[in-house]
Amino acid sequence: MSSALPPKPRIIGPRLRVCIVASKYNEQFADALVENAVAELSELMPQTRVDIIRVPGAFEIPVTIANILDRGEHLPACVIALGVIVKGATSHADMIGSSVTHSLQELSIKYKVPLIHEVLLVEDEKQAYARCIGSNLNRGREAARIAASMVDIFHEIERSMPRVISRNA
Repeated sequence: MSSALPPKPRIIGPRLRVCIVASKYNEQFADALVENAVAELSELMPQTRVDIIRVPGAFEIPVTIANILDRGEHLPACVIALGVIVKGATSHADMIGSSVTHSLQELSIKYKVPLIHEVLLVEDEKQAYARCIGSNLNRGREAARIAASMVDIFHEIERSMPRVISRNA
């Protein structure tokens, strides 16, 4: 696990839309993830419109993202999934974390839209604080940096490898 944030990508200029889908559960930590992600996005991608959708818990994040991506033509350039799952005495947190991870990966591949996964599975509130509110491991800022990088990569792919429509179809 990395102990430092990735480097800041270059500032992206064109008007884009990024969607953040964030859990309300573990509110103090989830709110901090959202605030840090939005602040970093506004610095890295100042022309970008950021839509924020809050859902009850981490389990509801994938279905909400699927709903967004099923809308068709006006897909966001990137979707950021944010949430905090604090482990307890049972395996429930592990099951939720695994389900969310698997579902987000499937959605990203199916829709070919960068989907940034920062639904954190942490041992306790101390780890949650370090990753959501602290400055060294801040996963909200990290999510924004990864989103900016992926948007840039996908735009470069589109510029250098435009889609070819088959004439035989």
